[in-house]
Amino acid sequence: MSRFIVFDVETPNRHNDRMSAIGITVVDDGIITEELYSLVDPETYFDYFNVKLTGINEKVVADAPNFPKLWEQIEPIMSSGLLVAHNAVFDMNVLKRCLRDYEIEWRPYSRYICTVQMGRRLLPGMSHKLNDLCDHFGIGLNHHHAASDSHACAEILLRYLENGADIRQFIRTCSFIKIM
Repeated sequence: MSRFIVFDVETPNRHNDRMSAIGITVVDDGIITEELYSLVDPETYFDYFNVKLTGINEKVVADAPNFPKLWEQIEPIMSSGLLVAHNAVFDMNVLKRCLRDYEIEWRPYSRYICTVQMGRRLLPGMSHKLNDLCDHFGIGLNHHHAASDSHACAEILLRYLENGADIRQFIRTCSFIKIM
């Protein structure tokens, strides 16, 4: 696999079933070729904790597209390569819940890689928090901003690949099949 779709989402509240922002960084053959960032109107309430963490609130997303409208734009990108995220279970589940709740059919399964899981195997004995890895590799980070987080995750992935990591052992599968 030579095309990676690295993404990060921010959420408005503790339910983690809606996005308030998404950052996407595309890596083609070892080079970052495209970056996309969008606020998302989650069409729900914001928790104080999430607002403090991300700086995103109702006013910030007032003119942003909702998830179905944004999905029209990002689906071709999300479908074009192997998905990657830092703590991917979180981001994959938010994506899965948004698709489910808005009744958007995608594909039944998606393959993905988690850079936290990669790091635990490749760099044992250290913290694998995004900010700690960015410090370790000298990568700039505006933490909890989806564009910066997805870019940093892409840079971490590239460091792992440059050091000879075999991604095949880290590929996982997420099901998007609706259970009735």
